[in-house]
Amino acid sequence: MSRLSGWLDERLGLTYPLLRPAPRYSINPFYWLGALTVVAFLIQGVSGMIMMLYYIPSPTDAFPSTQYIFQTVYFGRFLETVHLYTAYAMIMLAFMHMMRGYFVSVQKKPREVMWVAGMLMGFVTLGFGFTGYLLPWTVVSKSATDVGIGIISALPAAISSVIMFLIVGAGGDATELLRFYDLHVVVLPAILLVLLTLKMYMLEVHGIAEPPSGPPLDAKASRGVPIFPDVTLYLLGLAAMFGSAMLLVSAAFPLSLPPEYTPQLAAQFTPQPDWYFLWIYQILKISIFEGVGLPVALGLVTLVFVLLLLLPFVDRGLTRRLRDRPAYVTLGLIFIAELVVLAYWGLESPGQVIPTLEACLVLGGTALAVGIASYVIYRVTATKSDHQPVGKRGVVGTAAGFVALVAGGSIGIGWSLNSLVRVIAMGSNPFNILQLNVSLAILATVIPLTLRFLYRLEYAGGSLKRRVRIFEVG
Repeated sequence: MSRLSGWLDERLGLTYPLLRPAPRYSINPFYWLGALTVVAFLIQGVSGMIMMLYYIPSPTDAFPSTQYIFQTVYFGRFLETVHLYTAYAMIMLAFMHMMRGYFVSVQKKPREVMWVAGMLMGFVTLGFGFTGYLLPWTVVSKSATDVGIGIISALPAAISSVIMFLIVGAGGDATELLRFYDLHVVVLPAILLVLLTLKMYMLEVHGIAEPPSGPPLDAKASRGVPIFPDVTLYLLGLAAMFGSAMLLVSAAFPLSLPPEYTPQLAAQFTPQPDWYFLWIYQILKISIFEGVGLPVALGLVTLVFVLLLLLPFVDRGLTRRLRDRPAYVTLGLIFIAELVVLAYWGLESPGQVIPTLEACLVLGGTALAVGIASYVIYRVTATKSDHQPVGKRGVVGTAAGFVALVAGGSIGIGWSLNSLVRVIAMGSNPFNILQLNVSLAILATVIPLTLRFLYRLEYAGGSLKRRVRIFEVG
């Protein structure tokens, strides 16, 4: 391997001085979520180009050509499944990449423009999902797309007219499908590649962000790892594992093609967007936003996206450590919890208008539960220094804390499972969802506290012998 890499490097210049080595602490999958998103995009591109050989973007031929891929083309159903599941994985990886960056504050100076470019890439990724969903022309995809177009038309006229012209054109199913096809296979990939090039250039200039706690004291952890062959082989390994997982999942859970779209069949179907837009749709179903209140709801959703895009210019504090940013960390946790609750709630209540009081109870209860859990965690972990050893007086407290964590974890796991079963069996009424939120909040409090507890013991006493004695006495 060494001789092969040396031969390639000598002829291709793969270790050219401009290629910045990666610090050793970055050899961690969480640092490369963005790279895995690009891998998902590449799989999307390859599978999509193969399907383009058979697909015909017209209302009369879209479904038959998709059905032909499913039923006649060798491994066609598997190909369609890989394409869809990898699209889902790409959206999820982009979201995880964004939230990791949010919590560790990678948007701080001088990486503000990198954050903006990454957020724009995330919006393009959602655009892939929106435009590609229509192409099979099934009753599910066409009805969901009509819902999305109806939402866009509720925006202020100055904005909606421009967007509607771009995605629908002069009107009619044929124009709409062709516009979506062009956006999906030409326009959006080109925009994404331009943004990716810009972001890779800035990454080369600024390098990988240091951990929030600052550069490691260990010189070995900060030492650079050459891009080729070390980082290259590491990324190839991650890409191979990710690709293998996509292939296995696609083989184990193949898709079934829904019926072809017809207006008659669509009238019998309750339209819903796909899971990554369900949270928005659920907000719009709250009764207070019905009718004239719809632009207000869309304005609130747009404000969330704008705040995320402009986060580097909102969060201008110098510190990046989690324990010094309780407000932003708590807001991030509430954001994640609300997305999950809204998406699940939307999945369980298709087409139902949500009473305003019920929405306030569920969404407010979720925010309150997460906020209390975050407050408790910060209050407990902020009482002592990270590296303060556990002395003799702390042995009893250590034992009591360990017992409390075990008891709290047992209660949280048992209550969460029981609440989840109740939601599945009895429906997602406000009481069941609130009970599930509270149980998950307990579990979400116990898990970080347990990790913190073990982390503190790691530095308690400075030697393995003392740590063992602490556990024995505890």
